[in-house]
Amino acid sequence: MLSTADRERIGQDSAYEQEGKVQFVIDAVYAMGHALHNMHKNLCPGKIGLCPKMDPVDGAELLRYIRNVNFSGIAGTPVTFNENGDAPGRYDIYQYQIKNATPEYKVIGHWSDHLNLKMERLHWPGGGNRVPTSICSQPCKPGERKKLVKGIPCCWHCERCDGYQYQQDEFHCKVCRLSERPNENHTGCIPIPIVKLEWSSPWAMVPVFIAIVGIIAILFVVVTFVRYNDTPIVKASGRELSYVLLTGIFLCYATTFLMIAEPDLGICSLRRIFLGLGMSISYAALLTKTNRIYRIFEQGKKSVSAPRFISPASQLAITFSLISLQLLGVCIWFIVDPSHSVIDYEDQRTTDPRFARGVLKCDISDLSLICLLGYSMLLMVTCTVYAIKTRGVPETFNEAKPIGFTMYTTCIVWLAFIPIFFGTSQSAEKQPFTNQLGKERKASGGRRKKNREAGKDEREEEKRKKEP
Repeated sequence: MLSTADRERIGQDSAYEQEGKVQFVIDAVYAMGHALHNMHKNLCPGKIGLCPKMDPVDGAELLRYIRNVNFSGIAGTPVTFNENGDAPGRYDIYQYQIKNATPEYKVIGHWSDHLNLKMERLHWPGGGNRVPTSICSQPCKPGERKKLVKGIPCCWHCERCDGYQYQQDEFHCKVCRLSERPNENHTGCIPIPIVKLEWSSPWAMVPVFIAIVGIIAILFVVVTFVRYNDTPIVKASGRELSYVLLTGIFLCYATTFLMIAEPDLGICSLRRIFLGLGMSISYAALLTKTNRIYRIFEQGKKSVSAPRFISPASQLAITFSLISLQLLGVCIWFIVDPSHSVIDYEDQRTTDPRFARGVLKCDISDLSLICLLGYSMLLMVTCTVYAIKTRGVPETFNEAKPIGFTMYTTCIVWLAFIPIFFGTSQSAEKQPFTNQLGKERKASGGRRKKNREAGKDEREEEKRKKEP
């Protein structure tokens, strides 16, 4: 005798509940049957049973037929396969809702190749239909990268590409090249503007004015010397060396125009030549004068005969020999390191990329400059030594004391100039890096603070999820 459970019939009113995966098994059997049917239909047309082409069955060929089946499954959904052999995903989307104090999961949409969401069925805390703002995964603005939250793959925070960085892709920032800066929204890089000293700048107008006044004064003195060239006063002052000295002073003033002109191959070459040449000519002439006076009085202490090489021609030969050493050093410099102009992007590399500028200048470094002026300083020091030795000459040699006073003041000026010039130069070079380092530290501190806040939000969110 069968029990009631053994005689139970499956129907709409029965308590039987079928396993949810049975339909997939049934669809799989039907998929195999449709594939074999289509394969037999193509390979064995009009024949009953297996033909030689299907005996035995080729597994790879059968797989191709399985992937090409298309029929309606037992649940009424189409059974198909994509190019990878996978069935298309079909999902029902539920939302946990509380209605009349009764919690339930309600279908609000489904997924079948694309999202079908019925917004009117959505309900949020407080009874409103407005979608709340997410604590993460917000769309990032241009110039911002997505910074993924650790442990949550689909959650990120937007972080701006700051400083000289631009947005390389969705998740990364990259620093622009040295000659470029980021555009306004940090989505790309643009060339840094190039600047140079303009003639209309106050930094150029003041030196030019002083140089013009000095050149006019020199020309006035030259004209006066030429007019009274054969007078005893001009002859006693050593007119030959005086002309050489005036030429050196003229070149010092004229170099001002080369320093302001736009740097190129010709201008940079002329700067190398005349920057130290004017001072070398001036100090060489003064050194020859003081050396001549010193030798005359030293020789007078020993004998009544005049010392050698005190004639105007000898004095000029000595002066030009000293000057030729300066020119020889410049020629060697040209051979070792040819002159050219460069664009310095470090000098004006400010912390704010909007104010960054490239400075067009010649390739004369601080070390090269000190070497260029080193010979002039050597002549100056030597001239000062002779000026000290001739400080006690009679009043009739009125050149000695003015030359000595000139050299004393020149030494003081040079001693003040060298540390100030190189000190400010190094400070100007280091300042952008110091500012950039400070900004990076500040930005790093801000990022750490953001990460702590983000971690705090995550922990609070996890805590809310765990609460019943």
